[in-house]
Amino acid sequence: MDFTPTEEQTAAQGLAAQIFGDLATHERLAAAGTGTDTELWKELCAAGLTAAVEEIGLLGLVLLLEEQGRTTAQVPLAVTCAYGLLAIAEHGTDEQRERLLPPLRDGTAVATGGFPARDGLRADGEGRLSGTVPYVPWLRDATLVLVADADRVLWIVRTADPGVAVTPVETTAPWSAARLTLDRAPGERLGPAGRTGTSTGANSVTGAAAYGAVLAASRTAFAGLQAGVCAGSLARAVAHTATREQFGRPLSTNQGVLLRAADAHMDTEAIRVTAYEAAWRHDRGLPYAAQALTAAWWASEAGKRVVHAGQHLHGGTGADLDHPVHRHFLWGRQLDAYLGCGSEVLEQLGQLLVKEGSQ
Repeated sequence: MDFTPTEEQTAAQGLAAQIFGDLATHERLAAAGTGTDTELWKELCAAGLTAAVEEIGLLGLVLLLEEQGRTTAQVPLAVTCAYGLLAIAEHGTDEQRERLLPPLRDGTAVATGGFPARDGLRADGEGRLSGTVPYVPWLRDATLVLVADADRVLWIVRTADPGVAVTPVETTAPWSAARLTLDRAPGERLGPAGRTGTSTGANSVTGAAAYGAVLAASRTAFAGLQAGVCAGSLARAVAHTATREQFGRPLSTNQGVLLRAADAHMDTEAIRVTAYEAAWRHDRGLPYAAQALTAAWWASEAGKRVVHAGQHLHGGTGADLDHPVHRHFLWGRQLDAYLGCGSEVLEQLGQLLVKEGSQ
């Protein structure tokens, strides 16, 4: 395995770091509240970073999301790429790719996903969907939503269509989330059973397998986002403890502080390397279901340890809800449970390993 980024991936990551660093400032994030920074989103799309994801692959997306996580920039990058660009590119028909991908590339369309699937979502024989998804990230900004019915068939729903209701909800992290309610809403099946064409993507599968593939890719992508959130939280803690003095010396000289920061660093690296491995295997067409679950477990279990440590190492300052480190705490706790908490994904990983061992 070689996780060394390609020149294209490195260039995209560097550009993302520059844009996020320049625009995702504490002042702009505070002004945005729980909404999306539309100017930042336009800048990312204008720079071609969303369109580049099809070329730089899932590993490239993980690198971009690391940079977003470092600044907790409020843009729908993860959902548009995981549930839109990559899902359609890999599992859509030729016609669906030609029609749906261009507006996602230039940012005029925003995608999200109602994942993980809930059995209450039903599709009738006419392709009309009914049911509720209690929480969908960045749904308030979305034009397209990828959902799965009770049979794990993937459907594309347009938020502007009749029978689609979007009700804003507030969650731990400020992700412009909303509740999705469908009442015989028209859906377009993703893949060969769509309108026309055939599915020819490198990782293309159909039916429930396509749902599992999109979920695995999404878990890998959000693990990359968590790696960035943790790295940003730790960087702030290191800067604080290096300059904050107590009893005439910096806090960072205390052994307890050093050990806590070291543990947080190792946890962050574990999230990063497992996300890299899963993404690397995905991009090379290798089986990666177990690796995606491993990355998701580390993102959940280690992620919450790191953001708690980051806030704790700030002492009383960390309890300030307006302090930048608190935003990392909120994102880390949201990512801890999104797409399955640690115990859930560990159970799924165990079941997968038992299944593979019996074959």
